[in-house]
Amino acid sequence: MGSRFPSHQLSNGLYVSGRPEQPKEKAPVVCSAAMPYTGGDIKKSGELGKMFDLHAEKSRKSGPLGNQPSRNTSFGGAASNSGPASSAVGRSNYSGSISSAVPGTGGSARAKTNSGPLNKHGEPTKRSSGPQSGGVTPMARQNSGHLPPILPTTGLITSGPITSGQLNSSGAPRKVSGALDSNVSMKMRATSFAHNQAVTNLNEETGYSIRASVPKPILWTAILLFVMGFVAGGFILAAVHNSILLVVVVVIFGFIAALLIWNICWGTRGVTRFVSRYPDADLRNAKDGEYVKVTGVVTCGNFPLESSFQRVPRCVYTSTCLYEYRGWDSKAANTQHRRFTWGLRSIERHAVDFYISDFQSGLRALVKTGYGARVTPYVDESVVIDINPENKDMSPEFLRWLRERNLSSDDRIMRLKEGYINEGSTVSVIGVVQRNDNVLMVVPPPEPFNTGCQWGKCLLPTSLDGLVLRCEDTSNGDVIPV
Repeated sequence: MGSRFPSHQLSNGLYVSGRPEQPKEKAPVVCSAAMPYTGGDIKKSGELGKMFDLHAEKSRKSGPLGNQPSRNTSFGGAASNSGPASSAVGRSNYSGSISSAVPGTGGSARAKTNSGPLNKHGEPTKRSSGPQSGGVTPMARQNSGHLPPILPTTGLITSGPITSGQLNSSGAPRKVSGALDSNVSMKMRATSFAHNQAVTNLNEETGYSIRASVPKPILWTAILLFVMGFVAGGFILAAVHNSILLVVVVVIFGFIAALLIWNICWGTRGVTRFVSRYPDADLRNAKDGEYVKVTGVVTCGNFPLESSFQRVPRCVYTSTCLYEYRGWDSKAANTQHRRFTWGLRSIERHAVDFYISDFQSGLRALVKTGYGARVTPYVDESVVIDINPENKDMSPEFLRWLRERNLSSDDRIMRLKEGYINEGSTVSVIGVVQRNDNVLMVVPPPEPFNTGCQWGKCLLPTSLDGLVLRCEDTSNGDVIPV
C-alpha cells in the first residue's frame, strides 16, 4: 500500500523519508605547486617580497650587459651584479619564488614559473616546487660574493646587527641566567655601601666608654691628688711612723678604682636600662624640636641593607664584627689590643633612613639615620661562629667571608658577631622631633644628651651623641610581618 510521504533507500539498506539528494557537481580542483620553505626570508616570499621592492634583483657580473635581460633564480639567494643591467628585463610572476622568462640564443625558450596558467606564448607552463632545471641553459653568472641579508632570517626587524651578542643553535640571542660570582657580587655590594651617600658607615666601635663618662680635667686632677696623697702618706709614715694618711689615701683610691671597674663592666647595660626606662612620647602631641623617645615597628626606606655574613635581607641597620683573642705569643688584632683579651679586628656597620610606626599614636615617622647622620646604636649582637685552629676548616662560608675581605685565618682564635634591625622589628629611637611640610621626622639632636648619675646602680653619667637606636636580639625571627 502506497504512502503519501516519499521515501528512499540508502546504500546501507536503511529506508528514510524524503527524496534522495541530487548529486552536486564537484567544483574544479585547482592544483598549486607546493610552497617552498623560505625560512622567513621575505625575498623568497612572493607577493610579500613585492611590498619590500625585492622582486627585481640584479646579478653581479664582471662587465655591463647588452640588451640581454637578466634572470632571477627561483629559490636561491639573491645574487648581486657588478655591472648595470639592461632595461629589457622580463616581467616576473611571483608565487612563493621569483621566476622570469629567459630568452635563449636565436629563439625563445619556455621559462618555468610557479604562478599564472600561461606563458608569453600562450602555452601552459610547467609547475615545479623545486629549483628549475633542464629545458633551457641559463646564462652563466660570475658572482663576486654573497650579499649580507637585508633582514634576519626570523623576519623580525631589530635595532642592532644580526650577529651582535652570543647566539644559540637556533640563531636567537643567548640569555645568560644564574647567580653571579659570589666574590664579585660581595665586592660590588661592599663598594655600593661605601660610596653610597644614603648609607651611614659606622666603622668605629661605639658604645659606653669610661673616658666619655669622666671629663679629662677631673680625671687628671684625681690622678694628681692620689699621687700627692701617696707621697705625703709615705713621708709621714717614714718620718713619724704614722700610717693614718697613707691608709686613708689607699682606701679612697681603692673605692674609686672599684667604681671605675664597675662602670667599665656594667656601663653598657646601664645605658640600655636608661633607654628602656625613658618614657615613650606621643607623636601627636610632640612639639617641634622636642627630645623624645619613639617605640614602634620598622619599615624599610628606599635603600634597604643586607647583613654581611648571614645575608639577612631588608635591613635598616647591620653590624658584623670579627674579634680575636690574643694570648701570650699571639698576634694583635689592632694597635691597642692587650694580651689575654678580645680585640676587634674587623667591623662593618651601616645604617640608612627608615620609617617607624609609633605604638602610642599610630603615626608614621621618618627616622634620619642615613646620609652620614650621628648614630649611637645599642643593638644586641649574637655570636654567629667561634673559630679556633682545630675547627677552622669546618666552616667554608666563614673562610669565604675572610677571603673576600683579605683577612688571614692562620692559627687564630676568632669570634664573629652579627646584629641587625630588619623590617618588622620593634625598635626604640631617641632623637628630636622635626616637622617639615607635613612630614614627621626624628633627627639627631644638635648636642649630646647626658643620662645623669644612676645612684642606685653606682653608674656614672654618660653622653649619648646623635640618634640612639635600641633593639634587642632579633635573630630568633620574632618580628612583625609588614
